[in-house]
Amino acid sequence: MMPFLYFPEDKTAYLPAAITLIIFMAMAAVTMYLFYKKSKKDEQAFNEKYENSIHDASESVESK
Repeated sequence: MMPFLYFPEDKTAYLPAAITLIIFMAMAAVTMYLFYKKSKKDEQAFNEKYENSIHDASESVESK
């Protein structure tokens, strides 16, 4: 048997690790949601700023 691995008999010792994992997973999900929300906001601002240029470029490509 491998003496450097330790698996406690009392399974409540896993509770702090599980709680920490849940907290970090929740924080990662919130961070991803905020990145997504900011990205959509930036995309909308970009489209509003360059709407005419995008429209003109797409028309020139379609006409060729």
